[in-house]
Amino acid sequence: MGWSFDLFDLFLLLYVAEAVGHQIFPAESETMSLALVFASFAVSIVMRPGGAAFFGELADRLGRKTIMVTVMAGVGLSTAAMGLVPTYASVGVLAPIVFLVLRVIQGLFVGGVTATTHTLGTESVPPRWRGLMSGLIGAGGAGIGAAMASVVFIVVSHFYPGDSFEEFGWRVMFFSGLLGGLLSLFVLRKVEESPMWLAAQAGAQAGAPAVRLRFTDLVTGEYRSITLLNVAVAAGGGAMYYLTSGFLPTLLGSVVGMPSGSRGTVLLTSSLVVVIASVLAGEASQHWGRRRTMLVLGAVNLVALPALTLFIARSGPGSTTRVLLAACLLAFLANAAYSPVMIFLNERYPTAIRSRGTAVSWNTGFMIGGLLPTLVNLLSPSVSDIPARLAVFIVGSAAVFLAAVALSPETRGRLEPGPRSHPRQEITP
Repeated sequence: MGWSFDLFDLFLLLYVAEAVGHQIFPAESETMSLALVFASFAVSIVMRPGGAAFFGELADRLGRKTIMVTVMAGVGLSTAAMGLVPTYASVGVLAPIVFLVLRVIQGLFVGGVTATTHTLGTESVPPRWRGLMSGLIGAGGAGIGAAMASVVFIVVSHFYPGDSFEEFGWRVMFFSGLLGGLLSLFVLRKVEESPMWLAAQAGAQAGAPAVRLRFTDLVTGEYRSITLLNVAVAAGGGAMYYLTSGFLPTLLGSVVGMPSGSRGTVLLTSSLVVVIASVLAGEASQHWGRRRTMLVLGAVNLVALPALTLFIARSGPGSTTRVLLAACLLAFLANAAYSPVMIFLNERYPTAIRSRGTAVSWNTGFMIGGLLPTLVNLLSPSVSDIPARLAVFIVGSAAVFLAAVALSPETRGRLEPGPRSHPRQEITP
């Protein structure tokens, strides 16, 4: 739920893109206005690796739980503050500047959330359930977060219909981000620290032989090639997500022209499908291996995702049923493919550097993927040009994902003590 709420905060912008474009980033053409909004979304994505590096090191040194409380509160407060930004009509260029500064702050904290939730979850369950946990947190958390955003969008659209949503409803959407901040209090009181991290600290206190791991070890020596390949895997999976589920609110609104009520239903249903897909794919990776599961799903997506995207784009605004079915299949396949990525990354690093390694790899890869929707909008002269360019980017993303996974080893079971693990792993800043 921690990862869900923080993605909920991050995703809110996707549901109010048109309103924010008109109020904060007005431009002469609709595609340019959307591009500016997605650029502000990309700003948060770009800052995530920095937050992952900073908070990831703290999580490796001070504990996953302690840092999780801090970053969750930070994301919630920075998101709510976006609802207070004055419009461009009121303060001019100061409006987009303030909005972008808040997106930067939010991105740093979201990077830190990855450093805690993505390790705390898999380090706290028995080996049998690590694949399922990977899917549940990594992609399932995204689905739950998007579903919550859809519910809020439906409710707020009901109370602020039509022009009133563009005037004030979008602000209420951002205010709802405080819910994630409140969850940090629950984490503080109820969530237990990672037993693997505690065991590593106990070993250090017992005076076991130490292996000193620094942040620079991620990009030098033994871990350099591992990190680079991990980033490529995360980039391919992240790009497939952002170009499908992440772009779906804009595709349905600006391209298909669906009414807000029907659009909210499609987005909510497809988000719930993501949870099912992620759990199934994560569990499959426990039986068939991380590598084989990702290769099969990646190969299917190379063909299926662009075809489904074009199918949705060519549907009419009243074709709710066919769009709903296509959107659910699109969300299922795109999110299932990267469901084993979280545990795959965890299994590539030892406990002493796992938070940093996983968070930096995940966030750098998803940063690259998160930039692509902005490029799609910038390369589209008009709204009608978006679907074809979107399909091309999806094919390229699936190809990168397949290539990176094919070059990677199978990792299932490597979270256990093995050739890269040591009795004591002392952490050096």
